[in-house]
Amino acid sequence: MFGINVKKRDNPAHLMTPKKENKLLRFLNSKKVVPYVFVFPFILSFTILTLYPTIQAVIMSFQRILPGNVEFIGLQNYSRIFNDTFYKALANSTIYMILTVLILISIPILLAILLDSKLVRFKTLFRSALFIPALTSIIVAGVIFRLVFSESENAIANQIIGFLGFEPVQWQFTAWSGMFLMVMMASWRWMGVNVLYFLAGLQNIPKELYESADIDGANMYQKFRHVTLPFLKPIIIFVTTISIIGGFRVFEESYVIWQGNSPGNIGLTLVGLLYQQGIQQNDMGFGAAIGVILLLIIFIVSIIYLLLTGAFKRGDE
Repeated sequence: MFGINVKKRDNPAHLMTPKKENKLLRFLNSKKVVPYVFVFPFILSFTILTLYPTIQAVIMSFQRILPGNVEFIGLQNYSRIFNDTFYKALANSTIYMILTVLILISIPILLAILLDSKLVRFKTLFRSALFIPALTSIIVAGVIFRLVFSESENAIANQIIGFLGFEPVQWQFTAWSGMFLMVMMASWRWMGVNVLYFLAGLQNIPKELYESADIDGANMYQKFRHVTLPFLKPIIIFVTTISIIGGFRVFEESYVIWQGNSPGNIGLTLVGLLYQQGIQQNDMGFGAAIGVILLLIIFIVSIIYLLLTGAFKRGDE
């Protein structure tokens, strides 16, 4: 009216919103918070899929679980574990673990060195072909192995050894041949994966070290021992550790060959025993106790191996 412009006051709520948002973004982007934001998905998935089931399994191992009835029985489930069947399963799992570790460490290292050398052409093709078994269904692989290693004289494996002058073998009915089938199937499945691990490790070895070794007159064995193996040590420790864990956790190879009922328990493993008692016999408490014992065995063996290899030492020690 008198020519005086009256400015509208800014809305305080409107001014506070950007500040609050900026504070929130600064908080989430701070050096103390960002690491936890990135590891939160892992922590969440580990808690839901691993930690919680493990705690539940430990609790179940002290219970007798029947339909509509759960009763705490203390250590009774554990007192039932240590019998001849458990020792047979433990022996089978241990032998299987040792054999698979020896095969799946030594052969993949040699194959990786061969594929990394200049002697092999079409390297990408061979790398892809080695990885295909890991993508193959274990059920399909089991069917093929049962046909190839059938007890029939017309089976492919028996025809081959017959051509070499040996008698046919009942592959699925003797202890040594049953273990051979499980180890061979595991080696066929995971050989390519381990080769890729070692190939990745070989890429990180400086080529100058091999050139220096050549100048010093080192032969192939000396270069392998003093250059290749030291740089591959972290990969070897990692692959051996997961092979130890996988060896004690073996179940699929035994199940697809014998459908869970091997003659004389020649293919019975600790996980197979857990499956028999917990699922087939509907004794979930006893099965959980077997699982807890298996967890302790894997933990103890893995820790001993890591201590012996110095995996817990710092890089400067």
